[in-house]
Amino acid sequence: MLPCIAAPSWSAETDETVPSVVVEGSRNSQIGIASAASVGVVTQQQLEARTVYRPGELLEATPGLIVSQHSGEGKANQFYLRGINLDHGTDLRTTVDGMLVNQRTHAHGQGWTDVNFLIPELATRLDYSKGPYDAQQGDFASAGSVSVAYANRLPQGIFSVGVGQNGFARTLLADSPKFGNGNLLYALELFHNDGPFVHGDDYRKVNGVLRYSEGTEANGFNISLMAYRAHWNSTDQIPQRAIDSGLLANRFDAIDPSDGGSAHRYSLSTGWQKTTETTATKFNAYVINNQLDLYSNFTYFLDDPINGDQFNQPDRRVTTALNASHTWKLPLMGRQSENTVGLQFQNDNIHNGLYSTKDRQRLSTTREDHTVETSLGLYAENATQWTDKFRSIAGIREDFYRNNVTSNLIANSNTVSEHLPSPKLSLIFGPWDKTEYYFNMGRGFHSNDARGATISVNPRDASMSATRESALVLSRGLELGVRTELIQGLQTSLSVYRLDLDSELLFQGDAGTTQDTGRPSRRLGFEFSNYYKPLKWLTIDADIAFAKARYRNFDVVGAYIPGSVEGVASLALAVDNLGPYFGGLQLRYFGPRPLIEDNSVRSDRTVTLNGRIGYKISPKLRVDLEGYNLTNRQDSAIDYAYVSRLPGEPAAGVFDKHFHPIESRSLRVNLIANF
Repeated sequence: MLPCIAAPSWSAETDETVPSVVVEGSRNSQIGIASAASVGVVTQQQLEARTVYRPGELLEATPGLIVSQHSGEGKANQFYLRGINLDHGTDLRTTVDGMLVNQRTHAHGQGWTDVNFLIPELATRLDYSKGPYDAQQGDFASAGSVSVAYANRLPQGIFSVGVGQNGFARTLLADSPKFGNGNLLYALELFHNDGPFVHGDDYRKVNGVLRYSEGTEANGFNISLMAYRAHWNSTDQIPQRAIDSGLLANRFDAIDPSDGGSAHRYSLSTGWQKTTETTATKFNAYVINNQLDLYSNFTYFLDDPINGDQFNQPDRRVTTALNASHTWKLPLMGRQSENTVGLQFQNDNIHNGLYSTKDRQRLSTTREDHTVETSLGLYAENATQWTDKFRSIAGIREDFYRNNVTSNLIANSNTVSEHLPSPKLSLIFGPWDKTEYYFNMGRGFHSNDARGATISVNPRDASMSATRESALVLSRGLELGVRTELIQGLQTSLSVYRLDLDSELLFQGDAGTTQDTGRPSRRLGFEFSNYYKPLKWLTIDADIAFAKARYRNFDVVGAYIPGSVEGVASLALAVDNLGPYFGGLQLRYFGPRPLIEDNSVRSDRTVTLNGRIGYKISPKLRVDLEGYNLTNRQDSAIDYAYVSRLPGEPAAGVFDKHFHPIESRSLRVNLIANF
């Protein structure tokens, strides 16, 4: 937004030597800026203080967000937010450097969000919002959105080497020397990890970034190349009875050790922005080539007692996208006001399939599809400062989707088009005594898998019909919130919300994907977030969230939503500027959840404690020791309840709780040199 509404005055001549995202001593104040209590900015300094086992955990800087894993490290993470099991990313819109990470009509799960290409040292800020209240956020943003910005230039070069238990090794080299009229940023990351598993992950990653930029964040441009490749083995979720019976050696063993996969992501992107005293124009465009080859087995021998139930889900796609917006000041009824218009275009050319396999060798074809999914989102927004103590933000967006599916089964080949309007409104009152109050309401949506919107017959049995899903699923949100900085050094926000979805997506163990249940749902909850800096060398983050999730229609199976997160809490302490020492502790609580609709089977709670202690050998050299799961708890990273079959069990299988364990206690040592 422009300065008259929500921020200090922009300058077209921003100082190039001081990145605006670097904040010393405290995170950015959101009083007079934020549109909701659930909106925030995490600075580079805060991100650097986090201890993350995997790149996706950097997103847990978003209050109330849980990032987990139920398989090998190369696979997209599991996400939980606002009472929703987001599976691999549905209803959490994630962008990195302006590029949407969520993948539509994905072979394994709608909204597949693989952030393993993320390099934490390049992240300069993380912006988050919750609920469908922002006109600029379209598909997948019903629960919230997370945006990670990459640096155009680094304050100094980085050379980092890390080694640790369970086969961990990581090397990073990055710098941004002057080049021509700008800077040429480069980064190369080499990574390996086995984890504590009987059959090691053998996760191997090569990751690189090359970026040229000129100007500043307000006036400048960049062009970037990114490349990521990875291979891994997977220890998927296992049934509790396999541990109890002694079939498996321990909780880190696997039923099918041949599970695993490979992936790559190559992208070319550019961004441009121009700012004057009264206008701001932004543009970014990108092309992404993604490919995944995934092998999984969640039901073991239920469908095929001889060869087993392993299946292969290959997915390759080329995504092209363009985003543009223009903001200008224009008084409204004599009041300070600004208007924004924008468009978001995306086209996905997708080839994916589903095959039965054994030891990663194909046995039969379930389905093969070529999908072209095209969308156009148009939005407009007005922000007006009506009085010194009252401002409003009103927006509208319209999204148009066209899905063309060509399937190996002619009956499942079709073209469908849908469009959906999404009005938004935010009212902000204050500040009084450094305290603001918020009211937010809006509509949003997530897209469904295009194959579900065009299906006619069951691909496993063409004689059986299949139920079609809507291409776009409507969501409605309502929120009340308050944010205060009344106490020196303390930033506190509280939000109470309701979120309705017209239909629910759930994980299907036998298919290894997500499926639209067709049942409408409602979440009621609250989030309480605190950031406190009582001393120059100490920072405290404390967050707690709770949600009640239920289906809104009656069904004899029950009203609980399997996997819906209820209680979440985190406490993080960060120490710096204490002589040569620095460090931190992060405590995370992930509460019990219903695993089936009648709530008769529930998960246990998960508690993790991670930490880091470091020593600055010199201004250019430091060493740190990171510890994960310091209390060595034997909790689950994720839990499911469904029917599977182990060798020798009845043909109908056995209903059981399945889980993937959190990693055992492990240590890593890192040596970081700046140049």
